[in-house]
Amino acid sequence: MRLIPRLLLSLLVLLPLAACAATPANAPLVEGKDYERIAQPGPFQPLAGKIEVVEVFGYTCPHCAHFEPQLAAWAAKLPADVRFTPVPAAFGGAWDSWALAYYAADEVGVAKRSHAAVFKALHEDGTLPMQNVSADELASFYKAYGVTPERYTQALRGEAVQKKVDAARAFAQRTQVPGTPAIIINGQYLVRGKSFDDQLRIASALIAQARAARGR
Repeated sequence: MRLIPRLLLSLLVLLPLAACAATPANAPLVEGKDYERIAQPGPFQPLAGKIEVVEVFGYTCPHCAHFEPQLAAWAAKLPADVRFTPVPAAFGGAWDSWALAYYAADEVGVAKRSHAAVFKALHEDGTLPMQNVSADELASFYKAYGVTPERYTQALRGEAVQKKVDAARAFAQRTQVPGTPAIIINGQYLVRGKSFDDQLRIASALIAQARAARGR
C-alpha cells in the first residue's frame, strides 16, 4: 500500500520541473538565447510598411519538411501588416538545384500551391530525387499544376530565376544563416529556440516588438 503514496510524491516533485520546462508565451525575450542580432541587417525585400518574416528553407532538409505544416498554419494567421516570404537556401550543389526549382515554380505562379507537395514528394513518397534532379523530372512534377513542361523549363533556365537564386544566396550569406530552417525578422533578428513551437513563439514576440517600435 506504500507504493501509491510514493508515486504521488514522485509526481509532486516532477510537476514543478515540467512547469519550468515550458516557456510562457509572454516571457520576455533574451538576446543571445532567443534571438541573435544580425551584424549586417537589412530585409530581403523593401519593407514597404510591412514587417518581414523570412524563412530560409531547403526542400531536401528533413527539419524543414517536418516544420512546414506547422509553419504554414502559423503564417496563414499572420496579420495584414506582416509579409511572410519563403527563401530557398542556395548553399551550393543540390541546394542550388532546388532553389532554382522553387523560383521557377514561383515564376510560373504555382509555388504556393506546390510547396508542401514538393516536401511530400521528396521525404514521404520518394517520387523526386534528393540529388541531381533533372529539368525533365521537375517539369513533369509541375505539370500536375497546369504548367506545360516547355513553360516550366524555360522559366527554370531563365535569367529572372537565376537572379532570384543569386539574391537568396546573398541574403543567406549576409545574415549568416547557420542552417535550415531559419526565421529572420525584418532582416534584423535571427530566431533561435529549442523547438519549432519555441521558434514560432519567439518570432511572434519579435513581430510584436517590431510593430511597437514602428508605432513610436
